[in-house]
Amino acid sequence: MKAVFAKIGSDFFSTIVFVVLYFSTGNVALATIVAVLGAVGQFIYAKLKGQRLDLMAYASVALVVVLGGATLLTNDPRFVLIKPSVGHIAVGLLMLRRDWMLRYVPPIVAETIPDYVRIAGYGWAALMLLLGAGVVAAAMTGDIKIWTFYVMVIAPAFKVAAVAGQYLVFRLAIRHRRRAAAVATPAATAPVAAES
Repeated sequence: MKAVFAKIGSDFFSTIVFVVLYFSTGNVALATIVAVLGAVGQFIYAKLKGQRLDLMAYASVALVVVLGGATLLTNDPRFVLIKPSVGHIAVGLLMLRRDWMLRYVPPIVAETIPDYVRIAGYGWAALMLLLGAGVVAAAMTGDIKIWTFYVMVIAPAFKVAAVAGQYLVFRLAIRHRRRAAAVATPAATAPVAAES
């Protein structure tokens, strides 16, 4: 669990830096410059440590630099605020791949209700795309308080609700399928008497 939070913190580092500095100083330029430098520094540090960086790491730092530059040129924070939507949308598009979710569920789920897992996979894709669109909509308001509330409260709440709903539906579906299989299986016949 600690590793999950570390990964989330790492992924949202520049966004968190931007929000904290903007709320504490009210200065868009300062918040943007420090966030961009933080993202670039984080990237360079990972390279120096010999960490394997995937395409998303390169794309993420490039987005921070490009969107940060656009924010500095226009003095409009909406460019930086759009950045988290790219991650949501990219993940949502990857989740459109058929049966992607089967490898992430326990074997009993994959074997008993693969059709439910497939539907849930598409549901997650839709949720991520919708949340990405929500980030863009919140950013376009230009109100950082609305955007922060959406990104830090609303989006995570929807994900938690989706996990809880999925767990409940999967559990009930597995129970139903097992009962149906038990009824369909003929009762065991009595043992044959031993020959004399």
